[in-house]
Amino acid sequence: MELGISGKTALVTGASRGIGLAIAQALAAEGVRVVGAARTVTPELEKVAAAVVSVDLSTRDGARSVVDQALAAVGGIDFLVNNVGAGDPEGLSLAGFLDVDDDQWQNIFDLNLFSAVWTTKAALPSILERKGAIVNISSISAHVPGGSPVGYAEAKAALTQFGKRLSEELAPRGVRVNTVSPGVVSSPLWTDPDGYGGKVAAAYGVGHSDLLSGLPEQVGIASGRITEPEEVADLVAFLLSDRAASIHGADHIIDGGTLKAA
Repeated sequence: MELGISGKTALVTGASRGIGLAIAQALAAEGVRVVGAARTVTPELEKVAAAVVSVDLSTRDGARSVVDQALAAVGGIDFLVNNVGAGDPEGLSLAGFLDVDDDQWQNIFDLNLFSAVWTTKAALPSILERKGAIVNISSISAHVPGGSPVGYAEAKAALTQFGKRLSEELAPRGVRVNTVSPGVVSSPLWTDPDGYGGKVAAAYGVGHSDLLSGLPEQVGIASGRITEPEEVADLVAFLLSDRAASIHGADHIIDGGTLKAA
């Protein structure tokens, strides 16, 4: 399918690995000039990006800075993908509500919600001028109460609502805003033994590989397998394109059938 986005520009946050890297690769393959932003820039990202920015997007200054650098590098922003999220596994406690300190709440909300708010606010004048599009990467956790880490589902629920609120305001002005909510994805967040998946495995007292192989059954993935980052990236690329011109303010679940009800 011809998406018609060749020659456009995109800022993708959290683009060094996993879903973010897959999105950068998919957009670059469609001829989009991608500015990839991440705390740590990887060779894989440098290979596909027109420009890369090393930045901490959990701060207001970082979000403003990445937009300034993107504008300087590519001249304007057509598309914004607010993908950065989750957080440093070392800093995430799997404890319950009473045992999690305020810092975890603040850190999770800064990275998973306010990074998108700050980056969008800085990039929006250019996106409005070009009548572009925004995709926020949320999570099915936004629809599922409880779970770990405390604060993550709450931040993603707020991010999903932020996208809906933005869409209501911006659709009449020619800018589309949509949300993509993945389930478990085969990204380093889960596949890296030293990442969040490894931490969950240790908490349950099982091997990391056993955790991954048992996840589809444990969380009820109807397809019987974990989603690949490239599958999420293809959905994002479609939503940014004019092929999705009538899709506004929607939350697109891509979880292999994990959620059983909307």
